[in-house]
Amino acid sequence: MKSYKYYDLILGAYVCVLLCSNLIGPAKVSTVHVPLVGSITFMAGVLFFPISYIFGDILTEVYGYARDRRCVWAGFGALIFAAVMSYVIVHLPPAKFWASKQAAVEAIFGNTPRIVAASIIAFWCGSFVNSYVLARMKLWTGGRWLWTRVIGSTLCGELVDSGLFYTIAFWGSWTPAELLAVGATQYVLKSGWEILMTPVTYRIVGFLKRSEQEDYFDRDTDFTPFSLGVGEARMARALAQPGQ
Repeated sequence: MKSYKYYDLILGAYVCVLLCSNLIGPAKVSTVHVPLVGSITFMAGVLFFPISYIFGDILTEVYGYARDRRCVWAGFGALIFAAVMSYVIVHLPPAKFWASKQAAVEAIFGNTPRIVAASIIAFWCGSFVNSYVLARMKLWTGGRWLWTRVIGSTLCGELVDSGLFYTIAFWGSWTPAELLAVGATQYVLKSGWEILMTPVTYRIVGFLKRSEQEDYFDRDTDFTPFSLGVGEARMARALAQPGQ
C-alpha cells in the first residue's frame, strides 16, 4: 500500500475538527448583525463544522473516495465514543463541592439522545454524499474545474446533512415552517462559508498533489460506504494476472 506523508495528519485534524464542532459548537447560540441582511441567529458550531467538509473535499480530490471513506468512519466512531462519554459524565453523581456546577455540565454536554442520533446520522450521510459527488464529478470533468466539484459536492452534502439533522432532531417539536426556516438558514451559512474557502481549498489541494505525487481518479472504486478498504489489494491482484 502506498504511503503518504500527510494523510495521517489530515485524518487526525479532520476528526479533531469534527469532535470540537459537535461538542463545543452546540453549547452556544449566537446572534450577529450583518449589514444589509439584519440579525442572524445560529448555533456557533456552524462556523466550524463546514471545515470537516473542506477536509472531505481535499481527501477525496487528492487521495480518492476510499481513503476519505476511512476518515468518515473514523469520525463516525469518534462521535459515537464522544456521545457515550458525554452521557456517562453527565449522569455520574457529582461530588458535594461540584453539585452547584452540575446544571452547567448538563446544559453544555447533556444533549438528548434524539439530537445526538440526528447529528451522527446527518454527518455520516452528508459526508458520503459530499465525497461521492466530488469523486464522480472529477471523472466527468476529467480532473478540470476543481471549483465546480468542490462547490457542487458541498451543496449536495450540506443539503443532506441539514435536511436530515433538523428533521430527525426537531420534527414534531417545531412546526414545518420553523424547520424550513432554520434549516435553510443553516444550509446557506454552511454552504456559503465553504464557497468562500474555495481559494484556500485550491492551495491546499495543489500543495498536497505536488508533495504526495498523487491525483487520484476513482475509475475502479467500489463506492459502497460499508467498507474500509482502499482497493489497492484488488488492483495488485489484477496487475499480477497474466496478460495484464
